Amino acid sequence: MIKLVLRALLSLFYAYAGYAHLVRPEPFLAITPVWVPYPDAVIWWTGLAEIAGAVGLLQPFSRKLRQAAGVGLALYALCVWPANIHHFAMDMASESGGLGLVYHVPRMIAQPVLIWLALWTGEAIGQRPATSP
Repeated sequence: MIKLVLRALLSLFYAYAGYAHLVRPEPFLAITPVWVPYPDAVIWWTGLAEIAGAVGLLQPFSRKLRQAAGVGLALYALCVWPANIHHFAMDMASESGGLGLVYHVPRMIAQPVLIWLALWTGEAIGQRPATSP
């Protein structure tokens, strides 16, 4: 039951984040490292990836699709981590100190938790192997 609730919450989180990427990309563009090519397209595609992952994670009919969505969202969270680190460094270097450590440290800690949560709720890890009779 806990896994189902966390799966639903994670799906809502990613669906909203994907929606935000599509309708208001400016904050995401602002934290995108300069070495990322075609940042507008990357932000758009990442929004679609988040929405697709959220839908795949929620569907009840195919465990393989849930697993693929969990792996996809975990890889996505891993791939956007450099943007979060860039935002942390850029923000903390600003004269005002930006959002501060109270925001950035939990966000850095949350990234591996999100990766694990996507894999676990997507049933890509933590499953007991089938036993033969």
